[in-house]
Amino acid sequence: MNDELKALVRTIPDFPKPGIQFRDITTLMLDRVGLARTVDALAATVDGKVDLVAAVEARGFAIGGALAVKLGAGLLLIRKDGKLPGATIAEDYALEYGTDRLTMHVDACAPGARVLIVDDLLATGGTALAAARLVRRAGADLVGARFIVDLPELGGAKALRDAGIPAESLFNFEGH
Repeated sequence: MNDELKALVRTIPDFPKPGIQFRDITTLMLDRVGLARTVDALAATVDGKVDLVAAVEARGFAIGGALAVKLGAGLLLIRKDGKLPGATIAEDYALEYGTDRLTMHVDACAPGARVLIVDDLLATGGTALAAARLVRRAGADLVGARFIVDLPELGGAKALRDAGIPAESLFNFEGH
């Protein structure tokens, strides 16, 4: 089934800059059967109770909301800097093509909450590691991270494992 889902992801060369092969999941999300199977497949990788799904802006929101409903969990939004009202905590991180900052509300999750991070794609792991630092700073129990796509050559899965974060993806794409 994962090969069928992988076939629904289009590749856009040289975006956002030359040499990057952008893996665009919006085509997968347009397919109602593919979207439902993606959510089911991600949910099947989760063992035990999850209190919150921490979805990373922006494509992580779409898949994270659906996964949270499937898991009977709440949805914690991890946003880019300046997007959340109220008091926030922030973490800077490196992308494969630059730097950025993630934030979440200081009261978004209670200490001890079981939190699963979800995003569409795992590249260098910088975004997921920043999200993990935010969740851990709030005192939550980070149970893992889930992705639709992994780009294994960029080392994100290893970086997450090295940080003690169990990570799974539905399928890989070779290259950048």
